[in-house]
Amino acid sequence: MALVPPHGGKLTPVLAPKEQWAELKAKAESLPVIRMSSRETSDCLMLGMGAFSPLTGFMTKADYESVIDNMHLANGLAWPLPVTLAVTKEQADTIAVGQELALVDDETGEYVGIITVADKYEYDKVKECKAAFFTDDAEHPGVQKVMAQGDVYIGGDIVTFSELGYDEKYAGYYAHPAETRALFESKGWSTVCAFQTRNPLHRSHEFLCKIGMEICDGLFLHPIVGKLKKGDIPAEVRFECYKAHMEHYFNPNHVEMRVYPMEMRYAGPKEAILHAIFRQNFGCSHILVGRDHAGVGSYYTPYQAQEIFDQFKPGEILCQPIKVTAAYYCKKCMGMATEKTCPHGKEDRISISGTKVREMFGRGELPPLEFGRKEVLEILTKYYQSLDK
Repeated sequence: MALVPPHGGKLTPVLAPKEQWAELKAKAESLPVIRMSSRETSDCLMLGMGAFSPLTGFMTKADYESVIDNMHLANGLAWPLPVTLAVTKEQADTIAVGQELALVDDETGEYVGIITVADKYEYDKVKECKAAFFTDDAEHPGVQKVMAQGDVYIGGDIVTFSELGYDEKYAGYYAHPAETRALFESKGWSTVCAFQTRNPLHRSHEFLCKIGMEICDGLFLHPIVGKLKKGDIPAEVRFECYKAHMEHYFNPNHVEMRVYPMEMRYAGPKEAILHAIFRQNFGCSHILVGRDHAGVGSYYTPYQAQEIFDQFKPGEILCQPIKVTAAYYCKKCMGMATEKTCPHGKEDRISISGTKVREMFGRGELPPLEFGRKEVLEILTKYYQSLDK
């Protein structure tokens, strides 16, 4: 059996060959500049590598409105969230359809790409927030991003010529969809289960991953290394935790890990759909979706990110969710379990979450081994001790 095809049928990367980067950068330096937020920059990188196939640029009005209204592109293909580039009204007045603009990462000042403007349009920020995040609460980190950005969107195809150093920083672990597909095929895998995480793996994560490994030929650990919200553990620390976990607790013949540069939107259910779609592009047939996937605070119900998949027709998204209930450590079972498998009461359960782990370290407490593996807890201990110095 072959791997699942990419979303829409083929990969559509827009990252230029490396030998063209210098020439494209020189061209960009002669063009008017759009300074991108960290989220827009990370989307640019995802478009570049083909992770957001079939998209080849930032959304035009037709695609944007269709996505906001019914979670599909204008051509009818499933897509849950906007991928957009915002400018101020003052900037928009100086921009013409057909014009080329340089795309610059606002935080680093680095030139990343060039957009050919196909459309510019105003949009309703509150409507977008309610559609994407199911809330317009100003405390939601995704809402904050939308409310702070410009009032006009610029749509059009892009070409990129930078990976912002991610390919060097995570050498050997940073891969494009075409590369992971080749990797999975070389291993003889046809079914691949993705695991999305922004936290170090705790025992509950490990339990879920091993369910995926039993079902599929291989497990694809695919942690996010783009920008997270304040208080989340830095990517470099999490990366070391993942490597330790892989080395000691997973069969190396059935697991691979690569990282990707997207910034979390914290859009819960709709972000779960996005995660499935771009994992399909990376070659995954399944994705583990647990409790409060891609959530933040209490904006979403515990299993809303599982339920949303039922709104799509069979075949619309080929990376299928493996829906799992919350796992916990049962003292009587002396191991990890879920309500489906364990008959014991709440008094015998040790519930595990990334939030609890962070809170315990924040109080100077070492989480018990029921929470995490020794090698991982040692890495996290060093990190939290460094914060106190």
